[in-house]
Amino acid sequence: MASTSLHAELAAALRQRLAVIGDHDLRASDPARQLQLLQAASERITELQQRLPSPVPGELAHYLQRCSYDKALAWLEAHGAWPA
Repeated sequence: MASTSLHAELAAALRQRLAVIGDHDLRASDPARQLQLLQAASERITELQQRLPSPVPGELAHYLQRCSYDKALAWLEAHGAWPA
């Protein structure tokens, strides 16, 4: 199912963003690169968010709209994909 793949991609993008934020070595050695990677991860999340099948469950939509990406990832891990 395409939406399942999309949900998995979104979860992976959210994890990638968290990994970039948590990369203290990169922050210390090349903060500009870390910012660049963070921007790319955030853009990917936004792009995937726009492709989600409607209706997006209210709680998940709230987390994504508010950029509460830790909570959005936790929601996806707990609930997975939903039917379109």
